[in-house]
Amino acid sequence: MRVEIDGRMVKLSNLDKVLYPQTGTTKGEVLDYYARVAPAILRQLRDRAVTRVRWPHGTGQANFFEKNAPAGTPSWVRTVTVPTSGSRTADQREGTLTFPVADDLATLTWMANLAALELHVHQWRVDDSGEPVGADRIVIDLDPGAPAGLQECSQVALLVRDTLAGHGLTAIPVLSGSKGLHLYATLPAPAEPEVATGIAKAIADGLEVSHPRLVTATMTKARRAGKVFVDWSQNSGSKTTLAPWSLRGGDRPTAAAPVSWAEVEAGAEDPLGLEQMDFREVVRRLETFGDPFDQANDG
Repeated sequence: MRVEIDGRMVKLSNLDKVLYPQTGTTKGEVLDYYARVAPAILRQLRDRAVTRVRWPHGTGQANFFEKNAPAGTPSWVRTVTVPTSGSRTADQREGTLTFPVADDLATLTWMANLAALELHVHQWRVDDSGEPVGADRIVIDLDPGAPAGLQECSQVALLVRDTLAGHGLTAIPVLSGSKGLHLYATLPAPAEPEVATGIAKAIADGLEVSHPRLVTATMTKARRAGKVFVDWSQNSGSKTTLAPWSLRGGDRPTAAAPVSWAEVEAGAEDPLGLEQMDFREVVRRLETFGDPFDQANDG
């Protein structure tokens, strides 16, 4: 079937297809979710190259990362061609990828219809001509190593929040939809990804020194047991992070859900004080409380 969305004709197919077998969640429900959170997630996707993770046969089956716009991409989908490094100079044109950019609900719906459950983006944006204009935010990914969990991530999140505040940056916490937390802080002006990476790494290294039993800044998985890995590398020009509000392709349809600092504080105190959220709860929270990113910008 074809539907008109903002003046664009978008093809929808197999709406009854189950994409999350353990919960019976269908593609139609996935499309409905993305339509409901569109005002919020489009703020996160706009002017960013989008890497999609697709589960054409549902979660539990094979998935694949897709960076380039696939064959058959509608002509109205905005695309941007950038080097794989995520930066560009006048004489650097080789090794490029052509990504779609989701600036509107029609494009978001087109992606979801292709079973692109997870939408990952860089921390840099592009301008109207497709030129990278630098990173406009820092993201720090808090990844727990068992037996550490979300409680330990919440404890480290409070430390990162205070450290970022010392740099004049205000952080917004987002449940990753998987095991940990993501923290986002808007930069006062666009910066080269290397600059943002340097700030994030300095924060991670400092916390590893001051809280060695709780924090590691080392990527080696063998050194993460019982600690929280403060992943500073997501700020690299070539790296992407799951966008806030994006679904996860796990057993359950969880989503990357912004939360309040009061909730993180509760999670730091109580191992059951903060939990990952499924997509229905995320929609209810957005409709009830609004978008914390939007409120931060207004403030």
